[in-house]
Amino acid sequence: MRVVVTGAAGFIGSHLVDALVARGDEVIGIDDLSAGSETNLPGGFDLQRLDVRSPEAACLVRERRPDTICHLAAQKSVSRSTREPVRDAEVNIVGTVNLLQAAADAGSRFVFASTGGALYGDTDQLPTPETYPAWPISPYGVSKLAAEHYLHSFALRLGMSCVALRYGNVYGPRQDPHGEAGVVAIFSRAFLENRAPTIHGAGTDTRDYVYVGDVVRANVAAIDRGERGHFNVGTGRQTDTNTICRMISESLGIHTEPTHGPPRAGDLRASALDATSIRERLGWRAQVTLEEGIRETTAWFRERFEQGL
Repeated sequence: MRVVVTGAAGFIGSHLVDALVARGDEVIGIDDLSAGSETNLPGGFDLQRLDVRSPEAACLVRERRPDTICHLAAQKSVSRSTREPVRDAEVNIVGTVNLLQAAADAGSRFVFASTGGALYGDTDQLPTPETYPAWPISPYGVSKLAAEHYLHSFALRLGMSCVALRYGNVYGPRQDPHGEAGVVAIFSRAFLENRAPTIHGAGTDTRDYVYVGDVVRANVAAIDRGERGHFNVGTGRQTDTNTICRMISESLGIHTEPTHGPPRAGDLRASALDATSIRERLGWRAQVTLEEGIRETTAWFRERFEQGL
């Protein structure tokens, strides 16, 4: 099978590339390397350094005619989206539509990396199912919902095979500890550098943390099963930020008291995803517990730190 992965050099994308290459698929990566790194990818990998908004990226899809496009490239920071909503929309909406049209022309299946918590906003139903009305409060959530609506439009008008995977809070090795998203990575690096992690707000906000390896398996299931629609990818478990910080501290054996800063605009109070639909239709369920995932992630960050990376 020929698969194009956008955001291939990034956190989730590079893990997906590894899994697809390991099973013998022909994989073509698209990444502008604004956030990802070629060091995440296997040697000799076919990486095209392109912006997903560009005509060249669309042309590559039309020329190579992949069986599936896994579109993971995105502006991924909620807080940045509140500061730069125009850029967020350009990358997350225009970039998606650019590749979606190319996929339609090439006859490719389209698997889209969406979001769960930022899409639903603060809800009165936890875990939240896909049937819950989506009223996002951040520009990031709005852009992901708009992109999903484009998928729905293309599927209805053109008969395209499209699926949106609504991720929980993904964490794991290779996550960027220097950005604004990904508290597991940010806290891990802070502890290792003997800095006090900063918790935004009281630390009582909850998220549904899902390990990157499980997210990769959800993408592979979406590629292989041929189902259409949108699916939550989460555990259904709520964990607050204070607990995450404590678990990371205990896993590393480093006990530095965190500091607390003001809450960030656009952040949710609570989030957990009902994954019943993806279990029933794609045969997927999260396999890695939060405790196991934290151990794997902190071990990876410790190794990198000790290597001076």
